[in-house]
Amino acid sequence: MKNRIAIKDRKRFKITVIIVLMAMVVIGFILGNVMGTIPISTKRLLEVIMNDDGSAQRMVIWNIRLPRVILGALVGINLALSGAILQGVMNNPLADPGIIGISSGAGLFAIIILVIFPEYQDFAPPAAFCGAMIAASIIYMMAWKGGIQPIRIVLAGVAVSAIFGAGISAVLVFYSDRVHGALTFMNGSLSARSWPEVKLILPYTVTGLILVNIFSEKLNILIIGDDAARGLGLNVEVTRLAFTALAAILAASAVCVVGLLGFVGLIVPHSIRMIMGNDYKYMFPASALLGAALVMFSDTFARTILSPVEIPVGIVMAALGAPFFLYLLRR
Repeated sequence: MKNRIAIKDRKRFKITVIIVLMAMVVIGFILGNVMGTIPISTKRLLEVIMNDDGSAQRMVIWNIRLPRVILGALVGINLALSGAILQGVMNNPLADPGIIGISSGAGLFAIIILVIFPEYQDFAPPAAFCGAMIAASIIYMMAWKGGIQPIRIVLAGVAVSAIFGAGISAVLVFYSDRVHGALTFMNGSLSARSWPEVKLILPYTVTGLILVNIFSEKLNILIIGDDAARGLGLNVEVTRLAFTALAAILAASAVCVVGLLGFVGLIVPHSIRMIMGNDYKYMFPASALLGAALVMFSDTFARTILSPVEIPVGIVMAALGAPFFLYLLRR
């Protein structure tokens, strides 16, 4: 009887955490829209969203702040889910699309399209996905030696990230006349992003959310160990490959619209794991919510702390993520 009560309490606690995270997302959405060079009250925010009164505030909200805040939430969701998947698939709490090189692979292929072939920018998402999958494949092959070991993944990821980072630097050197737009890409920024970027990333976010929630139990089985997973009838390699491809798609879609935004996929899943445990049935929705809230809050801080000057949100995330990464290494 006590065990049943404890299980119910744990479930109730996890649901409570998810509700709190939903509230954080709502608060982040409101703050992102009301704060800025032109302050707007919450009441006025609702009025200009619901009614087109032709005012300057309506233009600011509808054309600048609203799409930017929504895009920040979608990017946060994609990167958080990508990090959660990679940490489970690779059995490594330090796995993150940025740290292990997947974002660098996506970034190199995306920046080749955006800088060298700007007339084909519609092909940036599939190019970024190819780069992310190539990076993931290389890391997987380098780290495999009779099984996957966390330390080998980190070392292989650092090497792959350095290689692709060198490629990005080479592109910027040879095309220095186009470097301004690439600098915001390298630092991760939501500046000047609007509805076209929202429309670009939204299908990937929706698809990712659906798939991770449908197949969360498979990842729960995978993290108990390859031998045990095979004993339960799971095709380990196919499952790992499918989840890796999904993580690459999510990371690549985020890279395409915001650039190289690091540490979201590290901070969010690990924080949720410390609070709620390893059950991906709850971890995926909680990570998506915290990822959305984190990027929205960070971007609002980045564009208001030195207003009217904006700091790229990637710099804020690096300031948060680097100490967190060192903390994890220390543990």
